[in-house]
Amino acid sequence: MLPEESRFESDPDAIVGEPAVLPAGWGVGTPDPADRFQVARLTRLLREHERHGRGWPGAGVEDVLVEVSEAGLRTRENVVVLDAEGEIRAWGSVHDRAGGRMLFVHVVERGLADETARACSDVLFEWAEGQARAVGAARGLDVQQIDTGAFAGDERQHAWLAAAGFERVRTWWQMSRPVSADEAALVPDPRHWTRDGVVFRLVEHDGHGLPDTDDLREVHEVLEDAFVDHFNHFEETFEEFLHRLRETPGHRWDHWWLAELVEDEHRRAVGCLVGEAVESTTGPDGSYVAYLGVLEAARGRGVAKGLLSTVIADAAARGRDRVGLEVDADSSTGADGLYTSMGWETRYVTESWHRDVPVPPGAAAGDG
Repeated sequence: MLPEESRFESDPDAIVGEPAVLPAGWGVGTPDPADRFQVARLTRLLREHERHGRGWPGAGVEDVLVEVSEAGLRTRENVVVLDAEGEIRAWGSVHDRAGGRMLFVHVVERGLADETARACSDVLFEWAEGQARAVGAARGLDVQQIDTGAFAGDERQHAWLAAAGFERVRTWWQMSRPVSADEAALVPDPRHWTRDGVVFRLVEHDGHGLPDTDDLREVHEVLEDAFVDHFNHFEETFEEFLHRLRETPGHRWDHWWLAELVEDEHRRAVGCLVGEAVESTTGPDGSYVAYLGVLEAARGRGVAKGLLSTVIADAAARGRDRVGLEVDADSSTGADGLYTSMGWETRYVTESWHRDVPVPPGAAAGDG
């Protein structure tokens, strides 16, 4: 269940006060999602961060609004570092993702003097640590994990993370596959088709385009079961799962598929794929595989390949030119072999960095 109110501390001053490490006149604040100039500034900061880390930007206004809009503030909180003229120079965002796991976005303006940039970074880390104690205490935990990411080539970010006590724990290949128009015929019909006793279909929808709740629960249950032993898996409630996926800018209900095994005239959900739309302002749109899960008992029956073939055919039918996905480079499942055999190639590499924050009994955000 989602909390009635945020588990975070909404006042950044309650955590970091007036940071002495910042230049004179600089301070912290909370971004205003209704201020289009602030949203534009945050978008520029994020795009510069991406351009430096991987060579090109991809984020847009919608990606920023996911973090700062009022709709997301039940599970998120934000802070900005402002210079003496009120210009945003750094941005931090935390997401109460699941019990024990807090995501952290850490963006500092490129081009700042090293000492000033490091001071901004230190403030963001101090704030994130305070938020970890707050959300951990609200959930009744002894330890709260902070999970943040970095591009593989971003040495500035790596140095800051290591100095702040974070550990690099995982590497991820961000892969993409080109799609051609003729691949619309890769499967008989991406909405519904059958092969070797497995039915591949979109989740059911009512006459108003809303998805069937039972189907959505099947997707959630398959993913929870399929990923239970995977790296850094924390169980999400059904409500948390739906809320998070619906916030994604590329969310589309007609990009969710189930794979059902037919035995003795009974169907059982054994796999699922949750896709997203990737809009582009410079060319054709793309599709993205946010989740692909197959139950262990059904592995080896072509379920994953069938779901991937389905999303490729769907992308081709929509006139899209690519399908992207993320692969755990350190996984022993061999999934990367399937993706490579079907035409996916790595475009860039990201990393997960973690820090465990002890939560003292009765801790509040400003304690410690």
